[in-house]
Amino acid sequence: MLDITALTKVFGPNTAVNRATLHVAKPAMIGIIGRSGAGKSTLLRMLNRLTDCTSGSVTFEGRDITALRGADKRRWQSECAMIFQQFNLVPRMDVVSNVLHGTLNRRSAFTTLFNLYPTADIHRAIDILDRLGIAEHAPKRAEALSGGQQQRVAIARALMQDPKIILADEPIASLDPMNAQMVMDALRRIHDEDGRTVIANLHTLDTARRYCDRVIGMRAGRIVFDGTPDQLTTDMAREIYGAGADFSESATSTQIDTLDRTRPRVAAH
Repeated sequence: MLDITALTKVFGPNTAVNRATLHVAKPAMIGIIGRSGAGKSTLLRMLNRLTDCTSGSVTFEGRDITALRGADKRRWQSECAMIFQQFNLVPRMDVVSNVLHGTLNRRSAFTTLFNLYPTADIHRAIDILDRLGIAEHAPKRAEALSGGQQQRVAIARALMQDPKIILADEPIASLDPMNAQMVMDALRRIHDEDGRTVIANLHTLDTARRYCDRVIGMRAGRIVFDGTPDQLTTDMAREIYGAGADFSESATSTQIDTLDRTRPRVAAH
């Protein structure tokens, strides 16, 4: 389905991603972990084509994604939706209009200019908001919502694109534990119920273990671990984060795990 082969990105003298290679045979919930500067965000941006690679390739369902240009590239960016840490909403615009921005790549310049949307799209946007538990906020300005609510609006906008892959770049890094859990629960449900591949850059080991079928560890631009949550041992975590890292429960349970320590791990499938 998705093949990443020797994908590399060089910025001047620095190599941000160094010959990353992954094979995803079927839809999965994948977490990418590693220290800041490990190359996680750059890897996702290359998958979405927000950043061009220096060398290597990305192939999805037989298409060479790295070769796409113009309309074909924009079409891929609709199929491969991106969710950002800082939400990237239009703060003064109402929530439902922000969600409807997920259709921009398939709308004409005229309808975009005058903010015209088909009734069916408006109903679908509200249905998606309802699925994420925030339909009552549809008429509010995005800036009036909490951070966790805004991130769920961003997820709704991504779903409005009807993507095959959702990329989430540190989606819970700026959220409190309760909102972090809601966002991660939503992403997991999207994978389970829709059969979409979700690839998320995550801050904590326990979040990756709790929600993901597969965990990718990056260090200094290289993939140094690729396995199931059960294979992510303390020794391997030190290989990813550095020998001096502390992986006691108190060190890793900084977000969702402070709220809910009883949720079972997701079994690999």
